Amino acid sequence: MFYPNAENHPMGSSGFFIQFIRIAGPYWHSENKATIRKQTLALIALTIVQMFIAVIITEWSAALFDALEQRSMSGLFKQIGLLVLIFAASMTATAIHLTVKRRLQIGWRAWLTDHVTSRWMNKGRHYQVTHIQTAEHDNPDSRIAEDIRIATEDGIALFHSLFYSLLVLISFIEILWTLSGVVTLDLGFIEMPIYGHLVWVALIYAAGASALGWLIGQPLSKTTNIRQTVEANFRFGLVKARESSLAIALIQGEPHEKKHFQTLFQGIIDAYDRQTRAWAHILLFTSGYSVLSMAVPVLVSAPRYILGTITLGALMQSAQSFQHVASALSWPVDNMAIVAQWRASVERVLSLIQALDDLEDEIVRPDPHRIVLKKTDEPVLRFENLCISRLDGIVCASQINDEIRAGERVLIAGNAFTGSKLFKAIAGLWPWGEGRIELPDDDYIFFMPPRPYLPTGTLREAICYPSPSDDFSPAMIKDMLELVGLQELIEQLDQVDNWEKALPREQQQRLGVVRLLLQRPKWILSEMAFDSLDSEGEIAMMKLICQMLPEASMLTISNEPKAETFHQRRIVL
Repeated sequence: MFYPNAENHPMGSSGFFIQFIRIAGPYWHSENKATIRKQTLALIALTIVQMFIAVIITEWSAALFDALEQRSMSGLFKQIGLLVLIFAASMTATAIHLTVKRRLQIGWRAWLTDHVTSRWMNKGRHYQVTHIQTAEHDNPDSRIAEDIRIATEDGIALFHSLFYSLLVLISFIEILWTLSGVVTLDLGFIEMPIYGHLVWVALIYAAGASALGWLIGQPLSKTTNIRQTVEANFRFGLVKARESSLAIALIQGEPHEKKHFQTLFQGIIDAYDRQTRAWAHILLFTSGYSVLSMAVPVLVSAPRYILGTITLGALMQSAQSFQHVASALSWPVDNMAIVAQWRASVERVLSLIQALDDLEDEIVRPDPHRIVLKKTDEPVLRFENLCISRLDGIVCASQINDEIRAGERVLIAGNAFTGSKLFKAIAGLWPWGEGRIELPDDDYIFFMPPRPYLPTGTLREAICYPSPSDDFSPAMIKDMLELVGLQELIEQLDQVDNWEKALPREQQQRLGVVRLLLQRPKWILSEMAFDSLDSEGEIAMMKLICQMLPEASMLTISNEPKAETFHQRRIVL
């Protein structure tokens, strides 16, 4: 498995890069590895070309200033001609480089997004992970949409800039060493020759500035992570309020929601202020550093030019080479803010992956306190010594030994919350407990929750979900809508809307029956599926199901007193 193991927690500094490589590495070994590797090699080659252009520009600059110093018109025109070639080469290399880099970025993001969402949206893991106390995994939507984008796009951008800086460092140190010549330091009692003095000045200057800048910028990583978390919490609060707008409006809960939003946004303000203070310290340092970087190389080389040891072109080439070396050595300082944001996003992605790993380990680990699901060839749903527990270990129901045969209708009575956990256990979403559940192997089990999921799109697609709408004829869908008393929705079948908001809950529950009648399953688990309907409406829906699907087995959780009429027996939890 390419994801990090439990022993390496993503929020710790040790093992961070190893965990990141475990995310990054498999992309270059995926099914499209040939194309991906070609793009990577092209990116590296174009980066080398960009470095060569930078070297050529410094040589061109030296030749230009020498021509100016010599007042040579022919030399000036020659440099103008070379500038046109350099200009064209630089534009071409930069444009191609940008295209290749962005393809690599979006490709990696798409691959990683697919892998994380495939693990998250698999066998109810998106639901189960919310119940475990493990690595931080709040707001998974933000981690997948935003943090993966930053982790991949900024990751490649940082790799490119670091690789470019290393190439520049190697190339321009050699140039700077050559231009430095030999400077004799007269100490009075001894004369000491210094070779490559500009290189040593650049190294000491950049190393000292980088070390100081890194120390100053340490708080930024922590504050960036905090801000991303509170921003995600604020977005989640807004989304939750939007999804529950009707309920909020009916009970006039707007003042409470406003206060809640203010509290969440105050967290953003506090995090923003802390990040601003951390960023201000970095900018205060980097702004002064950038000013010095322009002046230091000229001031260091100026005495040699004044004494006539070097030409004006050599002075300018030395200054530019010094700046390139200092800039390359200052990569940690220049990219500190980006690195902080990138690392915070990588850690958030790793935390989500860690939580999914922990959940997977918990489910597959042999444990007597886990419910075992087993497929059987018999058309039967069987409970053997089944015990259902809460997450804290408190038993909700114990010693359930029963079986439901094909075509049998059973009412689940007693505690409705325990009945809900029983349905989740049958679906494989609630493994906490003991005993065994045997499921009919080839028979589709249809779950009817209190509120059916209606994805945004056309009403036809929402009704047929999760099957394609083409699986059912228009006439069949219209007939089913008429049967459940929703003939007024026939004209809206091809209309696109957010149906969970556009339709009242009563109509949504009736659409759940339409979906059931279209799917025609052999096993039905109905959990308070008609609690928004009046007594007559709920009885009518149960009667319709019994008439249309007479051979289907059915387990029902309902508060309707007359529901027992449609069931042959009941199980009390």
